[in-house]
Amino acid sequence: MQRTNHKNNREEGFEPVESTAELLVLEPIGYPLSSILDDYPEIEDAGVFEFYAREQWNGHIARKGEYLFDGRMYPDFAYRIKEVKPPGSVIGMETSIIVHEDSVTTPAVEFHSNVSFEDIIGQNTAKKKCKLIEKYLEQPEKFGKWAPRNVLFFGPSGTGKTMLAKALANKANVPIIPVKATQMIGEYVGEGARQIHQLYDRAEDMAPCIIFIDELDAIALDRRHQELRGDVAEIVNALLTEMDGIVERDGICTIGATNRTNTLDPAVRSRFEEEIEFLLPDEEERFRILEMNISTFPLPVKDVDVKKIATMTKGLSGRDLVEKVLKTALHQAIIEDNEEVTGKHFEESVGKLFQKNGALMDNRMYS
Repeated sequence: MQRTNHKNNREEGFEPVESTAELLVLEPIGYPLSSILDDYPEIEDAGVFEFYAREQWNGHIARKGEYLFDGRMYPDFAYRIKEVKPPGSVIGMETSIIVHEDSVTTPAVEFHSNVSFEDIIGQNTAKKKCKLIEKYLEQPEKFGKWAPRNVLFFGPSGTGKTMLAKALANKANVPIIPVKATQMIGEYVGEGARQIHQLYDRAEDMAPCIIFIDELDAIALDRRHQELRGDVAEIVNALLTEMDGIVERDGICTIGATNRTNTLDPAVRSRFEEEIEFLLPDEEERFRILEMNISTFPLPVKDVDVKKIATMTKGLSGRDLVEKVLKTALHQAIIEDNEEVTGKHFEESVGKLFQKNGALMDNRMYS
C-alpha cells in the first residue's frame, strides 16, 4: 500500500499538481496490522473528523484507488480514496471530505426463492427439522427466547444444503440473504467484522428473514488454525456477538452450512441450537435424481438403464450426478454430433469419473 504524499511526489520527479481538491470521498477499510480496536471506529462528529482530516492530509495528492492512513484520531486506520474532484488534485484546507461507511459490497437478497421442498429429493429428516424454523419465521414474536436463531446444516458437498435453505425461505415466504463465508474475509483487520455487522443490520431491516452462510468453516475456523488466517479472530468475535443476540435482532435465523465440522471453532459450533445432517442419496434417491434431470435434456435419450446407472454411482452426491455424470454424457453426445444420448454415453461418463477419482466411499469423509 502506498501513502499519497505531495512532497514525495515532487522529490521523485512528478510534476507538481496545482489544483486543490474540491471533494474527497473516502471508503473506510481497516487496520493493516492487528489492533486492539477490532471494529471500525465510527465517526460521531463529521465536522471534527473533516477538520482533522484536512489538517493531517493537507498537501497530499489524492488519486482514486490509493490509500490514506489516519495518523491522529485512529492511528494507522486505512481509507481508500473512492472519488476525488478534480482527479489528481491536492487535499487542502477547503477540501470537502466525506466518508461513505456503506461502500462495502453487500450480498444480493433473494426476496422470492423459486426453489421448493419438492425440488429436493431425499433429505426427509432435514426437511422435518426445518418445520420448526418455518414456524418461527412465520410468527417470530411467539417464540421469544426459545427461537431457533442459529441452525447448522452439515454434510457432504452437493447434498442440497443451499437448496433446502432457499426452499425454506420460499415456504415461509421470507427473504433470504445467501452469502459465501469467503466474501466476508476482508483485506484488513476490522473489515471482515464490520461486514458481518452490516450483514445483520441489513437482515434486521427485512426481518423476518434468513441469513445463509455457506462454507462457514472459511471464517469460523478452529482457533488452533487461526495463525494461518490473519483476521479470523476478529471475524469470529463479530459472528459470536451476532449469534449470541447481545444486540437483539428478532426474526432472523442464521443458517450456517459446512462439510467440514471438524474444523469449526468449538465456540462457534456451540452457538448453534440445532444441527441438521445431510446425507448422500441412497440408490432409490439416485434413481429419482437421474430420472428427473434426464427428462430435461435437450436431446432425446435412448437405451439407457437408469437403474443400472443409479447402482453404479454409489457414493455420489446429487450435484455429482448432475454435473459429473449427466452433463458429461450429454456433452459427449453433442461433441460426437449424435442426435440422441445413449446408455453408452452414461456408462462412459461414470467410468471416467471413477477412474479419475478412484473408488468412492459410501460416505465421504466429514465429521
